[in-house]
Amino acid sequence: MIVVWRVTELCNLACSFCAFDRRLDRPRRVSGREEVLAFGRVLGDYQRSTGERVMVSWIGGEPLLWPAVFEVSRQLQRDHGLSISATTNGTTLHRANVQRQILETFSELTLSVDGPAAFHDSVRGAPGNWAQLQRATRALADARDELGVKGRPLRLRANTVLMHNNLPMFPALCHTLADWGVVEITFNQLGGRDRPEFFPSHRLRPEDAAQLAALVPPLRDALAQRGVRLCGSVAYLKRIDASARNQSIEVANCAPGERFLFLDESGRLAPCSFSLDEWSVPMAELSSADDLMALPQRFAALRQHQSALACSDCPSTQVFPKFTA
Repeated sequence: MIVVWRVTELCNLACSFCAFDRRLDRPRRVSGREEVLAFGRVLGDYQRSTGERVMVSWIGGEPLLWPAVFEVSRQLQRDHGLSISATTNGTTLHRANVQRQILETFSELTLSVDGPAAFHDSVRGAPGNWAQLQRATRALADARDELGVKGRPLRLRANTVLMHNNLPMFPALCHTLADWGVVEITFNQLGGRDRPEFFPSHRLRPEDAAQLAALVPPLRDALAQRGVRLCGSVAYLKRIDASARNQSIEVANCAPGERFLFLDESGRLAPCSFSLDEWSVPMAELSSADDLMALPQRFAALRQHQSALACSDCPSTQVFPKFTA
């Protein structure tokens, strides 16, 4: 089971496409340490009871700004055997203590990189971020390689938000990321929910989606020869193409709660981030593995009572497999 957990709405960058842009006047809620640890115990009980691996993936905002991130990660990994990952903008990765704790505790780290230096720094409002991220990623990759089988294997992944402007740069970016020591690359299409004012002039267009579908297979083969996995299933590419054409894809039943859960900083738990308003369950109501195993039936009852608006045009990457090559 994958548990994506947004533990903070704080961010220190000014990404023009993101709802957590530091320039925006909005709530900046943060998860409570004790509440996270309490639900971590439930996840550990679930993993022991079912034999199913559980990975907790921190997101934000910028999750590495959450003060408890490494302490809580260590406890969940040590006490409950949970796998830990995070998606980061990389602004703290230059710190030696941050790199050490990531290598000691995390199974995966996803780096947000949106293009070569000029594009990336501009769209994220962060001059120098790309160069800093490059140095830090190479240092992490070197340390990972030096640890070898003696250390905890760290999968270094990069994720790119694809837009009309940066799509032509994507193949070269992938090879640059391979030079950094990244072993897996994923991509998202720019979405319009977070910053509708930014979306129209930067969104992928039908011709962009067609170009992406054409470039992925040969790029995947070329990267594989370098030991790098480029993700993005055929269904995922079709989802992107439909979005570019303003065509809806309805998903009536995604088996909510069976393989994927989303939690936010307020302790709400839902089948995905897009169904929080309609189908969320308070995390505090789940105190055992049995409660967690009953969630699919609970979500099914909620679905019968009220539909989630997002399901009429499902944008969830776990439904259209993003991580399948």
